[in-house]
Amino acid sequence: MSGLNKGVGKVEVALKWDPSPAGAAPHDLDIVAGVYTTDAPYGPPAYLVHFDSRSPDGTITLHRDSRTGQGFGYDEAMTLELPRLAPRYARVVVGVAIQQSNGRVTFGQVARTGVRVREGYTDLLGDDLTSVADATAVVVAEFVRGETEGWTFRPLLHGLDTDPSDFGALMGAQHS
Repeated sequence: MSGLNKGVGKVEVALKWDPSPAGAAPHDLDIVAGVYTTDAPYGPPAYLVHFDSRSPDGTITLHRDSRTGQGFGYDEAMTLELPRLAPRYARVVVGVAIQQSNGRVTFGQVARTGVRVREGYTDLLGDDLTSVADATAVVVAEFVRGETEGWTFRPLLHGLDTDPSDFGALMGAQHS
């Protein structure tokens, strides 16, 4: 890589799914981002961003949140402005968790799921989550700050069987 490579900059993670069948409880999927420090890139997150929180510096924002999947196309979206993150942050992990308030629900039980990671008009990742059909949460992407190249993107599709409250603590573990 050249020393002029800026790496990944501003990205959007978007999520879609179809509403539950008539008469069934709604499926609520959520995008979650965990931010990790240079001192503990695989330790507990310095902070999480999700439907009920925001990043303290405004670099990661959830600007669309759906509780049912009703809408056109991608119903939920999060923007990450990686170059604006303070130097003490070395890693950002993004995942999706299914709310489990109406009993255990897996990705295989939710119709037409899809996740997309995009920088500008370039898709870095697009997936329908069928490879994690038995999971209730999935780690989708990892962004790592390089010493000279800026941020790099690594696609991950690592399914977990956990509820959203525990997902934040588990999503940053080292995945192969």
